[in-house]
Amino acid sequence: MKLSINRHLMQRLGFTGITLMAIATVTPIVAVVIYILAQGLPAISTEFLTGFPHDGMRAGGILPAIIGTLYLTIGTAIFSVPLGIAAAIYLSEYASDTPLTRTIRIAIINLAGIPSVVYGLFGLGLFVLFLKFGTSILAASMTLSIMTLPVIISTAEEALRSVPQAFRTVSISLGATRWQTIRRIVLKEALPGILTGVILGLERAAGETAPILFTGAAFFLPRLPQSPFDATMALPYHLFVISTQ
Repeated sequence: MKLSINRHLMQRLGFTGITLMAIATVTPIVAVVIYILAQGLPAISTEFLTGFPHDGMRAGGILPAIIGTLYLTIGTAIFSVPLGIAAAIYLSEYASDTPLTRTIRIAIINLAGIPSVVYGLFGLGLFVLFLKFGTSILAASMTLSIMTLPVIISTAEEALRSVPQAFRTVSISLGATRWQTIRRIVLKEALPGILTGVILGLERAAGETAPILFTGAAFFLPRLPQSPFDATMALPYHLFVISTQ
């Protein structure tokens, strides 16, 4: 009886501690969001969101920065999502567990921890100078794609590996090929985890400043870009420049 009471007490203490830690973690985040909304909403207007900058960025709106960020995110998705998911499928479903594949997985994890400014310098050397793309949406998108690939590959591979092996066994035993099993069963079951990785990767790409600083971002452009080889304004770089002036 006494042992049962002690276990019940320890359980309640554990739940209480976890609840307090959760509250301590969430409260500052909620406070920051409320503060930002309270300070920022009065300054937001239709003209601010849909207008073009003028007077040397001292007046006007941020439409080119919004559109530029959208272009960069879409370009990053075009290059990184298919390649990242394909690499994850190969590592999870086709590659054998050899020292080479283990080394590749370790390299992918290490690449995810490289500072973004290093990716920016790499993109400057490869895409801007060597391939002569210039400071453009294309160069910036490809740089961001290389930066987000490790995140997408790692999360997509983990999502694929979390699908029970019994699903594959049953599908193949019913006459399906290996690719049909992957396409119709495994990918379908792993889709939520894969989408999580894609969202995390693209979210990071949309908020990065250093890579686009070297490869495609411009401080002031009073017009929208006309082609992938044009430079563009972007919200992260715009905020960086405004906050440091």
